[in-house]
Amino acid sequence: MTPAILIFFAVLFVLVCLLRVARIGALVAFLLAGIISGPYVLNLFQLSDTWSFLGDLGILFLWFNMGLGINMHRLWEMRRTIFGFGAAQVLMVAIMLLPVLIGITPWTVLGCIMVALLLAMSSTSADIQLLTDRNQLNTNMGRQTFSILLFQDLLSIPLLAMLPVFAGKSFNLGATSIDILVLSITLILSVVLIGRFLLNPLMRLVARLKSREAFVLTIMLIIILGALGMELLGLPAGLGAFLAGMLLSETIYRHQISAEISPYSILFLAFFFIALGMGLNLPLLGQNWYIVLAGVVGLVVIKFFAIFVVARVRHVSVPDATMIALILAQGGEFGLLMLQTMKSAGIDALPQAHQEILTAIIIVSIMLTPILMAVFDLLRRRGKILSRYPMQSIEDKASSAKPTVVICGFGRVGQIVAEMLTAEKIPYVAIDLDVNAVMLGRERGFNVVYGNTTNDSVMRDFGLSPRRTRAVVIALDNVSTARDTISTVRNIAPRVRIFARARNLADTHELLKYGVTQALPETIESSFMLASGVLSHLGISESKINGLLNDLRADNYAGVGKTISDKN
Repeated sequence: MTPAILIFFAVLFVLVCLLRVARIGALVAFLLAGIISGPYVLNLFQLSDTWSFLGDLGILFLWFNMGLGINMHRLWEMRRTIFGFGAAQVLMVAIMLLPVLIGITPWTVLGCIMVALLLAMSSTSADIQLLTDRNQLNTNMGRQTFSILLFQDLLSIPLLAMLPVFAGKSFNLGATSIDILVLSITLILSVVLIGRFLLNPLMRLVARLKSREAFVLTIMLIIILGALGMELLGLPAGLGAFLAGMLLSETIYRHQISAEISPYSILFLAFFFIALGMGLNLPLLGQNWYIVLAGVVGLVVIKFFAIFVVARVRHVSVPDATMIALILAQGGEFGLLMLQTMKSAGIDALPQAHQEILTAIIIVSIMLTPILMAVFDLLRRRGKILSRYPMQSIEDKASSAKPTVVICGFGRVGQIVAEMLTAEKIPYVAIDLDVNAVMLGRERGFNVVYGNTTNDSVMRDFGLSPRRTRAVVIALDNVSTARDTISTVRNIAPRVRIFARARNLADTHELLKYGVTQALPETIESSFMLASGVLSHLGISESKINGLLNDLRADNYAGVGKTISDKN
C-alpha cells in the first residue's frame, strides 16, 4: 500500500467525522477529500482516465438512486401536495432567478433558463438527513418539505430530456416544450408498463435463484442497459439510469433492491464526488472567489424569499414557512449532476470556467444550510426573531398523543392493523424507516412516523411506555430486525404484550423464543382462511371448522409442522 492511499483515507476519515458532527452529509466529505488529494493541494492523485471512469459510474448510480426513490403510485396518491407546492416553488424560484441571470451573464436565454431550473433544485439527501437529525421529518413542515423534494426529483425527467436541446444553438419555445412534454409522458408511461409487465416477472425469476450475486448483477445490468438505450436514442445516459431506478421502484422488489444496492451505491457515489473534487480548478476559483461568494449569497437570498412567499400563499404558518425556505435555499446534487453530465457529453452551452463557478456555488450553499439552521434556532430561542410566534413541540398533536398500541413497521400488515385500531378509536402510533410509506400514510390520515424501531430513544419519544402502552405489534418482514425491536421493547416495557407477524413457522418459533405473546405465520394463517372457506362451502358447520383450526393452532402449530412443508 502506497503512502498516498493511507494519507487519502486518513483525510477522508477525519472529514467524515468532522462534517458529521456539523450535520453536513458525507457526500461533501468525499468532495473535499477529492479537492485535498487532488493536483492543487496535496497532489496525491491526478484526475486520470480511471478516476474519470469511476466518476462516470458514480453519476449513473446517483441518477439510479434518484429514480428508485420515485414510485408512481405514491406520487399519484400525494399529487395535490407534490404538484401544488412543489411545482409552485420551482416555478417561483426560476422566475426570480431568470432575469438576474439574463442581466449579469453572457449566456443565451436558453442557457439562463436551464441554469435557473438547475438552481431551483435543492439537495434531497442533505435536506432529508437534516430533517431526520432534527427529528422534524414527521412534522407538518417536514412533510411539506419532503413533497417539494419529491417534485424536484420528478422534474429530473424533463430537465434531462432538455439536454440535447440545451446543446443546440436555436430554440423554439413552443415546439421544444411540446416535444419535451410528449417525451416525458412517454417515458413515464413506459416506466409503469415495463415495470409491471416485464421487470416484475424477470426479478421473480432471479429471486427464485436465491443468489444475492445474481440479484445484484441483474440490477447493475438493468442500469447499464438503460443508460445504453438512452444513448442510442440520442439522450443522456443519466436519463437511462434514472428511468432504470423508476422501473425497479414499480416492482415488488423495490425495498430489497434498495438494501442490496446501497453499499455499491455509496461506493460509486464516493467516486463521483471525489473525482468532482479533483477536477475543480482551485486557482480559477481563487481568482473569482468574490463571484462565488456573491453567487452563494444571491442564490440563498432569492430562493429563501421565493419559497417563503409560495409557502405563505399556501397558508403555511410563518415559522414553518421560514424553516422550509431556509432548508431548501441551497443548490443540490441534481445541479452538480447536470453540470457534470453536460461536461461528460461534451455539451459546451456554458463556458467551462462558468461551470466551475456554478459547481462551487452549489457546493458552498449545501454546506451553508446546517449553519443557517443552527443560527436560526439560536436566534429564535433568544427571542431575536419570530418572537410573536411561541415555540411549539416539533411533533404533531397526533404523534405526541399517548398511544395504547405501538405498531412497528407500516407495510401491508401494519396498515391493516392501523385501520382496525382506527375503526375502534384506539390510539396508536406506527413507526417505519421507509420515508415514502410514512409520507403516503400520513397523507391518508394514519398516525405513522419516521423512525428506527430498534432505537431505544426513538421508541420512548414516540410513546412506548411500561404504564401506558398495552400492546406492541411487530409488523416487520425481517426476522433479524424484529428480534432487535423485541429486545428494545423489552428493555423499555418488560411486561407489555407483543404480537408479531412472521413469514413462516420457522420465524414463528424464532420470535416465540424471544418472549412474544403471539407470532402468527402469515403463510399458514392464509391457508387456514382458504381452507375454512372451502369447508364452509362444502357444508361443514362453523363450530366444527373452528374446532379443527384450534387443534391445528395448538402448541404453536405443532400439528401443522408435522403434516406440511413450511414453504411459501
